[in-house]
Amino acid sequence: MRGFVFGVVVTVLLIVVGGYLFVRFGGVSLATTAAPLPMEEKLAHMALRASIGKSGDQKDPLPVTNDNFLAGVKLYKQDCAVCHGVPAQPSTAISKGMFPPPPQLFEKADMVTDDPDGVTYWKVTHGIRLSGMPGFGTTLSDTERWQVTLLLQQADKLPAAVQAALANTAPPVIPSARALR
Repeated sequence: MRGFVFGVVVTVLLIVVGGYLFVRFGGVSLATTAAPLPMEEKLAHMALRASIGKSGDQKDPLPVTNDNFLAGVKLYKQDCAVCHGVPAQPSTAISKGMFPPPPQLFEKADMVTDDPDGVTYWKVTHGIRLSGMPGFGTTLSDTERWQVTLLLQQADKLPAAVQAALANTAPPVIPSARALR
């Protein structure tokens, strides 16, 4: 019995030390250009689902109105478009340089229209750690976060006036470091 316990302790220590050395000597690259580690995406999705929990049960309390859509458009362009894009515009250099690449939320493949309202609201509120997605829970009001959620949930069936408002302005221009000197 004593030998078995010793073997378990040694095995655990070897795994911990091996993991430490793997990370310490560059086995886990944090470069956005590096390929994901085996199982990295699966583990990240699993952790995200666990973090979101029952938030998906929440329903957007705002009525579907042009005013709420247009408020969502204004916020989206100000805070989201630089990474998540706008319809019929190319991805920005910022979004192309991120890992994982942020979903282009007005492209059919990346729309969140099939996610429950509460899931989108949770992501807008809390952000997603190690993905570049910030949380807006302290910078946008509850109503503003629901307005962005409403816009994204209805992305595939927006009224023409809202589509025009989205298309009118390109994502905000972020000055380069050179321009700030």
